[in-house]
Amino acid sequence: MNLEYITPNWSVPKNIHCVTTTRKGGYSLQEYSSLNLGGHVKDKQKNVKSNRCLIEEDLQLPNEPVWLEQVHGASVLSLPAKNHINNTADAAYTDEEGIVCTVLTADCLPVTFCDQSGEHIAVAHAGWRGLVNGVLENTLQTIPVNNKNITCWLGPAIGPNKFEIGIEVVKQFLTKDKIHSNAFEESNNKYFADIYRIARNILAKQNVFNVCGGEHCTFSEKESFYSYRRDGETGRMATLIWIA
Repeated sequence: MNLEYITPNWSVPKNIHCVTTTRKGGYSLQEYSSLNLGGHVKDKQKNVKSNRCLIEEDLQLPNEPVWLEQVHGASVLSLPAKNHINNTADAAYTDEEGIVCTVLTADCLPVTFCDQSGEHIAVAHAGWRGLVNGVLENTLQTIPVNNKNITCWLGPAIGPNKFEIGIEVVKQFLTKDKIHSNAFEESNNKYFADIYRIARNILAKQNVFNVCGGEHCTFSEKESFYSYRRDGETGRMATLIWIA
C-alpha cells in the first residue's frame, strides 16, 4: 500500500522525526477509507489495528505509538508515564529516545514542539476548546527549556474559510486575550475562526517565535484528510513525533 505523509518544514536536529498521516493507503472502508487510526470511531477495530501496524512498519517506529484518550481538554501526559491509571490527556511530552508521542485529529490542530538540542519533544491536540483552555501553554510549561529555544510546527487542520463557529466561541477567545481579534471574520452573520492564527497568537505570547506550518485545510483537501466538520462520521489522522 502506498502511504503518504505530511512532514514539517522546520529546522530541528536530525534525530527528531515527525509526520502527520493522511487518509491514503490503509485497510478501512467507506467513510473511514482508508488509513483510519482512530479506535474510538465506529470503524471495525480489526481495520484500525491493521492500520496502526501498517504505519509502525512503514515508518519503522522504534516503539508502538502512545495513543491518548483525548477529551478536548488541556492536560499533558509526560512519558514514560508512571503510576497512571489511563492515558487521558490532549498532549504528550517526553525527553526519552524511542517514545512515540501521538495525537489524533480530523480538523483540530496538531501542534508539535522540539527544543534546539533535540532533547525535548511534545505534541498537542488543539481544538478550539483546548486552545481556549490552555493546552499549548500547559505543554510549554511541561518542557523544561526556555520557550525562545522551542520550535513548533502547526500540522494539518481546518482552514480559516471553513471553520464556522458561534459568537459565543469568539467571546471566549476575546475574553481570554484581545490579541485574538485578528483570528475571526464575520460574513453574512456567520463567524469564521483561523485556528492557525489563534495558535500563533498564543505561542507568540509565550515567547515561541519559531513557528512553521499552517498551510493545509482538512475540510477542503478531501482526498488527503479526514474532516469531522465536512463528513460527520469519519476517520482520524495521527501526528507522531519521536527522538531517534
